[in-house]
Amino acid sequence: MPERPSAQARVWGVAALVQAVGDTLAARFSSCVVKGEISGFTRAASGHGYFTLKDEHGNASLRCAMFRRALSQVDFTPGEGMLVEARGNLSVYEARGELQLVVEGLQRAGAGALYEQFLRLKARLEAEGLLDAGRKRAIPRFPSRVAVVTSTAAAALRDVLTAMRRRSPHVEVVIAPCAVQGAEAPAQIVQAITNVTLSHHAGMQIDAVIVCRGGGSLEDLWSFNDERVVRAIAGCPIPVICGVGHETDFTLAEFAADLRAPTPTAAAELVAQDQGASLAQVDALSRHMAHRVHQRLDGLAQGLDQAAVRMARPAQVLNRQRQDLSLLEHRMLSACQARVRRARQQLPHLQDRMTRAVSVQQSRQVHSLQSWEARLSALNPHKVLERGFAWLTDDSGQPVTRASQAHAGGKVTGVLADGLLRMNITEVTLDAASRPDRPPMPDTDDR
Repeated sequence: MPERPSAQARVWGVAALVQAVGDTLAARFSSCVVKGEISGFTRAASGHGYFTLKDEHGNASLRCAMFRRALSQVDFTPGEGMLVEARGNLSVYEARGELQLVVEGLQRAGAGALYEQFLRLKARLEAEGLLDAGRKRAIPRFPSRVAVVTSTAAAALRDVLTAMRRRSPHVEVVIAPCAVQGAEAPAQIVQAITNVTLSHHAGMQIDAVIVCRGGGSLEDLWSFNDERVVRAIAGCPIPVICGVGHETDFTLAEFAADLRAPTPTAAAELVAQDQGASLAQVDALSRHMAHRVHQRLDGLAQGLDQAAVRMARPAQVLNRQRQDLSLLEHRMLSACQARVRRARQQLPHLQDRMTRAVSVQQSRQVHSLQSWEARLSALNPHKVLERGFAWLTDDSGQPVTRASQAHAGGKVTGVLADGLLRMNITEVTLDAASRPDRPPMPDTDDR
C-alpha cells in the first residue's frame, strides 16, 4: 500500500507552490544577465516582446518576456539567431508553471553560432556566383503543370493547393514529398528535386517548381540553409519559386531560387495567374481586336467605294486632272514672271556693283604695276652706271670683279653709262687682306 504522508508534511496548493517557487527564484536571482541566441521572437499587439534564449549548442532554452517599455529602449531590432545578453529577473509564469526571464535590458553579444554559419555559407556561395541575380530565370506566366516540393503533412501544402484550385484549377499539381525539418530533411529535399528533374527529362513537362514550408524558428528552417539544398535548387533546370516561412524569414534556398515568395500561399499565387483575371483580359483583348478589325474593314470598304466611283466616271476624272494641270500651268507661269520681274529690278543694282568692283580692281592693278615698275627701275644696271660705276670685262668678255684677275700689261674694257673704254693695265696693286700668304723665309741656321 502507498505510504501516507506524515502529519507534519505541509500540503501545498498548486498556486501557492508556484508562487513560493517564484518568490524563491526572485530572491535568489533578483537580477541576472543571461547570454544566448534569440529564437522565435514575436511582438504582440500590446507592444510586448516574447522570445526564447538558447545556448549556442541548442541543449537548453529559456523563455523570455520583455514588456513594451523595456523593448522600446532597445537600439536594434531583435532577430532570429542573434547572440544577445539579456538582463532581468527570473520568475515563474503562474498560468503555466513555466520558468521565464522578465527582461529589462537587451544588448548585442555578437551573431549566434547558427547565424554566423549562415553568413559564412552565404558569402562562399556568393563568391561562386550561385546567388547572382543574373542567374535568375523568368517564371512562366501560364504554366500547365507545377511541381510542389514539401511535406505531405505540412499546412503549407494545403495552402498551396487551395490557392492553386482557387486561382488556376486547370493547372496540374505534382507533389514531390519530403521532410522539411530535421536531420534527414536536406537529403530528402535534394532527392525530391532530383525526382522532379528526372520526371521532367523523361517527358513529363513541368513548367515550374515550388519549394515551400511554413514558418518556424531558425532551427526549424535550417534545412533550407543546407548547402546541398541550395546547390540542388541552383542546379535545377526548371524555374524554382521558394516560399519558406513568413515574410521576415530568409533562407539561402530563397536566395538561390529564381523567385522568392514571402509565404507558401504567395508562391502559389505568383506561379498561378488568376483564371478570372486572365479570362477577363483575354475577353478585353478579343473585343479590342474585333473593334480594330471592323475599323480596318470599314476603311477598306470606303476606299473601295471611292475607287469604284472613280472607275465608273472616267470623264470626270480626266476633267479634274485637266483642271489641276491648267491650275499648275498658271501657277508656274505666274511664278516665272514674278521671278523675271524681281531679276529686272535687281539688274541696275547689280550693274552698279559690278562697275564699282571693276574700278576698284583696276585701281589695285595699276598701283601694283607701278610698284613693280619702280622696283625694276631700281634694279636696272644702267641706273647704277649713271651713278659713276663701271663694268669691267677681260679680252674674253668675262667680268672682272677682283684685282687679282688682272695683271700688268693686260687689257680690260670698261663699260660706262654712255660708251666703252679700252684700257691697258700698267700696274696691279692688291689690298693687304686679299694678298695670298707667302711662304716663310728659310732659317740661315738650316742652310
